[in-house]
Amino acid sequence: MSDETDLIKLYSARILALASEIPHLGRLDAPDMTVKRRSPLCGSTVTVDVVMKDGRVAEFGQDVKACALGQAAAAVTGAAAIGATPAQLITARNQLRAMLKDAGPVPDAPFDGFEVLTPATGYKNRHASILLAIEALSEAAETADASAKINGL
Repeated sequence: MSDETDLIKLYSARILALASEIPHLGRLDAPDMTVKRRSPLCGSTVTVDVVMKDGRVAEFGQDVKACALGQAAAAVTGAAAIGATPAQLITARNQLRAMLKDAGPVPDAPFDGFEVLTPATGYKNRHASILLAIEALSEAAETADASAKINGL
């Protein structure tokens, strides 16, 4: 994948639309956990805040400074975040990694919106940016949930 047609596909209207409409944009005032992830290759960063309730994401906020692909991935992540369990988030993260790196299937619903990013599988230098939001969210949710269990909340 290196010709101009592939690059145009990579930055499709659907990806650009997602990038311009990221759900849950902004930070939470009192999160249970905050995780910031940065892609060393491109400098993209995503910071996520979560509030967990009954083992599920109850509130979610994200600050996204990334390329259009990273923004589109943050939009898919944000659209599916509320109500997700740490296990669902970890599964989605692992499935997205496999989709990008090993030509695996699209992640399960409600994270099947990542399908829009399948043209990026051939662009390894974009994978880290695409993974930022789901990696940060899965880590934040898992850590906050584990902390709540330890503290008996």
